[in-house]
Amino acid sequence: MTARPAMTAAAADNRGSRFSASHMSAVAVIVVMAAWPGAIASSESFLLYVGTLVVLYSVGAMSLHLVFRMGQVSFAHAAFLGIGGYTSALLLTGSGLSWPLAFCASGLVSGLFGLLLGPIVLRLRGVYFVLFTFILCEFAERVFTDWGSLTNGAGGVAGIPAPPAFSSPVSFYYLCLGVAVLCALICRGVLKSDVGEAIDAIRTSESLAESNGVPVFRIKVAIFAISCLLVGFQGALQASFVHYISPASYTFDESLRFVVMNVIGGMNSLWGPVLGSVFIIALPELLRNWVEYQWVLYGVVLVLAMRYLPGGLYELGERASALLRKGGA
Repeated sequence: MTARPAMTAAAADNRGSRFSASHMSAVAVIVVMAAWPGAIASSESFLLYVGTLVVLYSVGAMSLHLVFRMGQVSFAHAAFLGIGGYTSALLLTGSGLSWPLAFCASGLVSGLFGLLLGPIVLRLRGVYFVLFTFILCEFAERVFTDWGSLTNGAGGVAGIPAPPAFSSPVSFYYLCLGVAVLCALICRGVLKSDVGEAIDAIRTSESLAESNGVPVFRIKVAIFAISCLLVGFQGALQASFVHYISPASYTFDESLRFVVMNVIGGMNSLWGPVLGSVFIIALPELLRNWVEYQWVLYGVVLVLAMRYLPGGLYELGERASALLRKGGA
């Protein structure tokens, strides 16, 4: 009779330590990102450019993490990134709409497409879902290319302005960081709520979750739409960051990049995709001067991570945290 409370206390301590480690990781990531512009030599430097890209892609990676948590692997994320990017670009360059309104519209339009397509896509499972999302990504790129009267075809859209209040590289970086933090809070709020528990139940067994009264299909569609909405915001920011978009910006390679960020970073935590974005975006950019070795090193690190860190880079942080706790005990 006394063993059960002891086990419960141990489990509570374990959950508390994981909770603490997760929060420490979150605080550390935010502090490093917030201090990044001040830590580098020049506000116009290449490192600030890389840092902005990392923050931008962390938004899309975290949004896809919501779909991953349902047990689904989507290769359509680039399509919704493109919908957000083109919505913002066309509104800013064509109608003269203010930047905040164009930014909000980019997420809403992308989320609306997710809400409309979700009921179709999410009826499929396993390899059929993966295949359909791949086809959806290819179809979207085709539309961006062929609908020249709207998108200017392969020529793309140029002269996309940054928000006037955030026109300097440093201020735009902090705008992106603010959006990324907001995205993290939204994703974390979803995952820590009753909906998050339902998502975990759906991933384990859809039929069992449904038999327990979980509205499986509605939750899946809602999560898919939220994921599309958030990556649409990344599309708007990215368009204003580089001031140009084209269909080549939204290919299958881009969708694959989001997937790999989640796999390498770790799919068991929301902070895994953030770490994955640092690895996938920063490493190739920083190795740009060593092109002949870039893909070799990238491949070696990728293989080692998958072989020895099945839980991704986040697992490495958890191991280090466990060792520190053990050493301090």
